[in-house]
Amino acid sequence: MGVLVYSAITSLDGYIADEKGNFDWAVPDAQVHAFINDLERSAGTYLYGRRMYETMAGWDDPEALPDQSPLSEEFSEIWRSADKVVYSTTLESVSTARTRMEREFDPDAVHRMKAAAKQDLLVGGPGLAEHAFRARLVDECHLFVTPVVVGGGTRALPDGLRLELELLAERRFDAGTVYLRYRVKN
Repeated sequence: MGVLVYSAITSLDGYIADEKGNFDWAVPDAQVHAFINDLERSAGTYLYGRRMYETMAGWDDPEALPDQSPLSEEFSEIWRSADKVVYSTTLESVSTARTRMEREFDPDAVHRMKAAAKQDLLVGGPGLAEHAFRARLVDECHLFVTPVVVGGGTRALPDGLRLELELLAERRFDAGTVYLRYRVKN
């Protein structure tokens, strides 16, 4: 059985993007990037909403991303080797390999995916994650808290949701980012 993980890089005040949609402050340095790559190796499937999928789709063509670092090239390979499921009512089609589209989020189908999975599933993007949290499907949260306050924007975690969490791991990086791994208590 796979574990469903919500992973996000967030500002100290809890946003994944600022009010203008900017997230350049969230670009991981080499130390954090290497750690993320190690975590992502356990992912067999990514679950995305349209916006997160469109953001991540660039990793499908490493030649389209000039001057990649070895860490970026490694992440690109990890991302391409995983399956992707995109949930969207507006996207016409998907353009990346190993990707299928679903028109609506079906909690029962995701539960079946988790039960059949040999590797972890990662849900990307706070909109889709909200559906997974409310359906009580998320098993773990992996948050990378960056040393910046952006004052508003897209929240990393949904409003009006109450969860009991158990801290499983933490790590502080040299530039001030802190990794927090929590298990969701059900």
